[in-house]
Amino acid sequence: MQQSQNSYTPSRKAGRHRVGLNTRALALLTGLTLLLSSCGTLKPDEQQLGVAATCGTTNLALKKPATASSTENAGYLGAAQAVDGNMTTRWASLPSDPQWLQVDLGSTQTVCGVTLVWERDAAYGKAFKIQVSNTPTDDTKWITIYETTTGTGGTQTITPTTTASGRHIRMYGTGRGTGYGYSLFEFKVFAESATTTPPPTTGPTGPGITRVTGTQGNWQLSVDGAPYVKGLTWGPPVSEAASRMPDLKLMGVNTIRTWGTDASSQALFDAAAANGIKVMAGFWLSPGGGPGSGGCPNYVTDSNYKSTMLSEIQKWVGQYKTHKGVLMWNVGNESILGMQNCFSGTELENQRNAYAKFVNEAARAIHAIDPNHPVTNTDAWTGAWSYLKANAPDLDLYSVNAYNAVCDVKQNWINGGYTKPYLITEGGPAGEWEVPDDANGVPTEPTDVQKRDGYTRAWGCITGHTGVALGATLFHYGTEGDFGGVWFNLIPNGEKRLSYYAVRKMYGGAPAANTPPVISSMALSNATNVPAGGTFTVSASVSDPDGDPISYTMGYNSKYINNAGGIISATFTGSGPWTVTAPQQLGVWKVYLYARDGKGNIGIETRSLRVAAPPVQGTNIALNKPTTASSFQPEYNGRTFFPGYATDGNAATNWGSDWSDAQWLEVDLGSVMTFNHVQLVWETAYGKAYKVEVSDDRNLWRKVYETATGDGNTDDFGVSNASGRYVRMTGIQRGTEFGYALYEFGVYRTP
Repeated sequence: MQQSQNSYTPSRKAGRHRVGLNTRALALLTGLTLLLSSCGTLKPDEQQLGVAATCGTTNLALKKPATASSTENAGYLGAAQAVDGNMTTRWASLPSDPQWLQVDLGSTQTVCGVTLVWERDAAYGKAFKIQVSNTPTDDTKWITIYETTTGTGGTQTITPTTTASGRHIRMYGTGRGTGYGYSLFEFKVFAESATTTPPPTTGPTGPGITRVTGTQGNWQLSVDGAPYVKGLTWGPPVSEAASRMPDLKLMGVNTIRTWGTDASSQALFDAAAANGIKVMAGFWLSPGGGPGSGGCPNYVTDSNYKSTMLSEIQKWVGQYKTHKGVLMWNVGNESILGMQNCFSGTELENQRNAYAKFVNEAARAIHAIDPNHPVTNTDAWTGAWSYLKANAPDLDLYSVNAYNAVCDVKQNWINGGYTKPYLITEGGPAGEWEVPDDANGVPTEPTDVQKRDGYTRAWGCITGHTGVALGATLFHYGTEGDFGGVWFNLIPNGEKRLSYYAVRKMYGGAPAANTPPVISSMALSNATNVPAGGTFTVSASVSDPDGDPISYTMGYNSKYINNAGGIISATFTGSGPWTVTAPQQLGVWKVYLYARDGKGNIGIETRSLRVAAPPVQGTNIALNKPTTASSFQPEYNGRTFFPGYATDGNAATNWGSDWSDAQWLEVDLGSVMTFNHVQLVWETAYGKAYKVEVSDDRNLWRKVYETATGDGNTDDFGVSNASGRYVRMTGIQRGTEFGYALYEFGVYRTP
């Protein structure tokens, strides 16, 4: 999926700020690296691959009991997240050595391969061991089957150097690669065992021949002579394929798109074929997903990566080439765009051309194995097609992910002088990267009605390029109800939206007997400055076309504070307008209003809300006064964190210290002054133990407040007629692994 682009022009992707809670935007892993980007939206099934020809293809660690030496903080749920098959969750340890992650495989296995999906280059093991044991509580019984002191992070595919068997396996880290802890998105284990059988070779077979036919500007994509593609990208787990395919058929969908193909694809192909649906089967290549997900292989020099990925592609094409569920093969996703986060200048051009040549090599290899299904390549930028035009003549057609700019693709194709047709492989409403910011400085999410209209508009522009645009797999038949799911999914949490019915209508699906409530307006009484824990009013105009009674819930998301994807419940009263209680954590939140009709349909509207520190009566005598600190981060991701930002009265700027204890922030009031109240407005990186002192000369300090139980957010406390020219906060113990960070350090004289 695209991450950040404007009218098909490559753009710089935002990095992360480690003063606060950082997040990791990754998705699926295939082969060495099968990763998806999210925009907060997950893409399909976490897929499993063997790591060597002699190994089984089943990940024996998947959802098995896991334990760890430590966990980073309460925001991460521990070891189980490294074996849950979900590439957006992770285990993270404390920032110290040694640390370990251990999995009970359930039976004794001879391990022949391990895949470690580290948190890229942010928190990985430079020195670590892979060990097996049948007696995990006795450290002397662990047998080392692999050891390195030169780990590089990213995705590591490991072949043991020693053969040994055990029921328990662990990664034992002895040397971190960064100042953080150890962090694994997935710990996969493969073994020589009767339990690791290869995927079945049987399945529905038949002609199923897909052809791109015609001449310049008059092409057609057909299956056994029938035109295609009316499609959607596929999001649910493979285990739900059989139960959900009938709904897709009801919608008029004849194609679904995936981003990875492996052993688990059998069930998806079977379910699709059983319902007369075809699969555009993807193969993931790094750096995919736009922002450079999964590392940055060197397509000019890394022959090992290319040969490994080519081998995987050939393996699965050979496995499924006769399956009735296969429509075509799609090699790569947004890699040409994503390379801008890996390289620059001449090297970037060299890498893009080398990647396109590898795509052509893969296309040739696929055609040699399977002459009955076309091969395409997807990117998020029509400018990527020029690299394919020059280097990948064996592709049968091009593909592009296009959202609000989908109607520009036709002219871009004409201007580029291209001689192949194309598909839109993702599209729908405008994304975060395509909309203006609202009053709180965050992307303005389209309304439910605008999203509905976005799909209709996109399909109109696609079908309007007759003979060249051969169809689409619009985004996204997904069930996640998180930030990205609300933005893009047709069925978040399994509930059908206006967009679902719009796609169903334009694809010629069955007429709808009942449709969702329509939220035609939503407003917040105060969207830019609500005190933490205070209240505000939400008003909305909602109607149901079928006259069904409507029930309401509300939720909050904190992505623009800490990149969290989940949505939590909001407390409110009333039946509309509603009085809603604001969160305690400061920053910009998303507020969601849900309207349900009791028939499985839902309307969702959202606005942003800035939560501010509770107001203090009186005068802030520290405002804009000279401020110094023991340390500060001079720049990160284009931001600075100077000491003065804590006394500038701006809740959007903050001071951030080094990542160690015994840090201080000091304000010079200009002369000796008396005050009786202090307010500390913490960023995510807060002080658990700290003290506030005053001084007349910066030599002799007098303590006026101290705590060892700080919990972040806003600390308000009175002091008894404190007096001094200098006021200082000294951090004793951090509340997180990061430093100390303050949005505001207020010193008040109150009435």
